[in-house]
Order: sequence, then C-alpha cells, then structure tokens
Amino acid sequence: MSEKIATREAYGKALVELGRQNPDVVVLDADLSKSTKTYDFGKNYPERFFNIGIAEQNMMGTAAGLAAAGKIPFASSFAVFATGRVYDQIRNSIAYPRLNVKIGASHAGITVGEDGASHQAVEDIALMRCLPNMTVFVPADAVETRAAVLAAAEIDGPVYIRLGRSGVPVLHDKDNFNFVPGRAITLRDGSDAAIIACGIMVSAALEAAELLAGEGLAVRVLDMHTIKPLDVDAVVEAARATGAVVTAEEHSILGGLGGAVAEALGENCPVPLRRVGVRDTFGESGKPGELLEKYGLTPAALAQAVREVLQRKQR
Repeated sequence: MSEKIATREAYGKALVELGRQNPDVVVLDADLSKSTKTYDFGKNYPERFFNIGIAEQNMMGTAAGLAAAGKIPFASSFAVFATGRVYDQIRNSIAYPRLNVKIGASHAGITVGEDGASHQAVEDIALMRCLPNMTVFVPADAVETRAAVLAAAEIDGPVYIRLGRSGVPVLHDKDNFNFVPGRAITLRDGSDAAIIACGIMVSAALEAAELLAGEGLAVRVLDMHTIKPLDVDAVVEAARATGAVVTAEEHSILGGLGGAVAEALGENCPVPLRRVGVRDTFGESGKPGELLEKYGLTPAALAQAVREVLQRKQR
C-alpha cells in the first residue's frame, strides 16, 4: 500500500477513457473542473464538456435534460454542493423520474482539510442513500474508482460516486480486479470480528486488522464500495461467521454505511456492532491527518473499536 492516488484523480482519468469509448458521455462542472479533475475531459472533448458556472442547481437540471435526450451526463462538484445545495433538483428532476444522471462528488469528508466545516460533507451518503432509484458508490482507491465510473455508465439510472481530495493507498490490482456493483469484496479473512469499511477507511481497516493480528486476532475486512444497494448477504455472512462487527467510514455514523449495516443486522442477524465515523458533529479546519486523528478515524481507533465489540461478544 505504498503508492497513493486521490480518487478524484482517478475519476478524471476514467472520464477521459469513458469519453473515448462512448460518444454519448457528456460532462458538466460547476466552475471547479481543475479540482474535480473533469478539466482533462474538457480538453479532450470540448464539445461534450459544459462548465455551468457556480450554479449547481442549474447544472443538475441541465444534466437531467441531457439524460432525457439520451446522453449519459456526469455532473461534478464538491460533495457538499453536489448533494446539499442541489437536493431538490436531484430528488425531483433526477431520482424521481429515474433519469440516467451520474453525480461525481469530490472533496467528500473531513479530509478536505483546511477548507473547514462548510466544505466538509459528512452527510452526503445519507442524503443520496435515502433517495429511491439512486445507486451509491464509495470507492476505496484509484483502481476501484475507475471501475465504479465505468460501471456507473452501464447502469440505467442515477448514480452517486463519492470521491476524495487526498491521496489514498492503491489496494487493488488493476490488472486483476472484478468490480460488481452491490457486491462487497473480502480483502482479508478472519473469524474473530469483521470490519466493514468504505472509501478511505478501507486502507485503515486493513492496517487495523494487521495490528490486531499481532495480538492473535483474525479480523475479516470487507470493502463495501456500494452503499446502495447494500450487499446484505455479505454483511450477514460476516456477522454469523465472526459474531462482532465494526463499520468504518469518513462520514457521519448516522445514515451512511454504519446506518445501513445496523439496519441489515437488526433485521437479519443482531450481533455486537460499533460504528466508527464522525459522531453527529460538523468538521473543522485542520490538516487531514490531524482531523482523522481528532475524529477517531485511524487504524489505532479502529483496532480499539474491534477490541470493544469483542468484549461485548464475550459477555
């Protein structure tokens, strides 16, 4: 896990590749193309790139119109703008009519860093997950991001792809990677407990599992790249096999991956559960690493969460 690439970088490259493959793909941005990395698509396919300006609601409405006309639009902005500022447009103009719009949302979570709470979306997964017809991807690395973008173009309906600003370790082998929407990937097997993670927390989960291996604990790690539809079978199987589950996400513990897993376990296989994420608070300005430490989103914090659920399991 030495090489680090931001998922937003991989998103930009995947769009160029997709544009070469499919002339119906168009890209929209809200005056942030150098940050969202859609700039390269615009350079390669200027006739299929639309900078709507700082008017995100209009961007989503335009994307809906392009989808209704048979195009495959990817609409991009920072996650906080691509969900909250435009929620009504996504709900009524995209999700409700089930139009074929893909939303590429970069700069998600607290690792936006110094931009602070106003730019740190920690509720975006919850907002998109609760919308009928919406598929939600949270890729863990550059390889998975490319696969998610290509898969999104094949899905008939709206898709939300959550992307990050900071570089993250490359976990997957680009030459031997099978991405199936709605199907979790087991990165490490184990019978004592399971960590179910998404996004940047997948690499942290693997590090936590390695720490715990030094204590004689075998911890399963699931890469839950699709939050909706959730791979309920994988969640239940992990719970039955290990008897203790920890979720990990760079997002509020309310309504995101932790909420989805809690719902699945509550209905199918109740076991001790600990949700690791942002605990019902806003972010703040700071360096990404320092913020991850403060909000408890580190391998050490994950390892401690596993120890806690194991204690509950043994009661």
